[in-house]
Amino acid sequence: MGAEARDPQTQAGGTERDSQMLKNIPAIVGPDLLHVLQSMGHGDEIVVSDANFPGASLGPKLLRMDGHTATDVLEAIMTLMPLDEFEHAAFRMEVVGDPGKIEPVMAEFDAIIRRHEPRASLAGLERFAFYSRAKTAFAIVQTGETRLYGNVILKKGVIHPA
Repeated sequence: MGAEARDPQTQAGGTERDSQMLKNIPAIVGPDLLHVLQSMGHGDEIVVSDANFPGASLGPKLLRMDGHTATDVLEAIMTLMPLDEFEHAAFRMEVVGDPGKIEPVMAEFDAIIRRHEPRASLAGLERFAFYSRAKTAFAIVQTGETRLYGNVILKKGVIHPA
């Protein structure tokens, strides 16, 4: 037999840790999301949405991350992507009928964003305004998030020269 038998797990990349071929990239970020984030330019926007979001019908490139929460995906994205510093760069979908209400998932979004970008804050957008803005996004990442209003839009910033 010319080729040695290989363990199927090794052929498939081994364990999740073993399959990491780059440093400092969260394991949740696969090649498709990494390509989207790298391809985005300053001012481009990305949507992280819950499972109920109409991602497939809005038009932008859709990435599915069904096995993950929106907060986990947001955490991973914020590890890699800077937010715009010149205008508001993070938006949540407002609760229909109670636009000032902050759902627990929204509070988590805000905490994640502030941890990575201390000067940033999460602004509200009315539901249909949120959908309109999402239609012009670079991409939509639809997660398996089951909490209602688990939707956020991020505007990419720049990496400043050293």
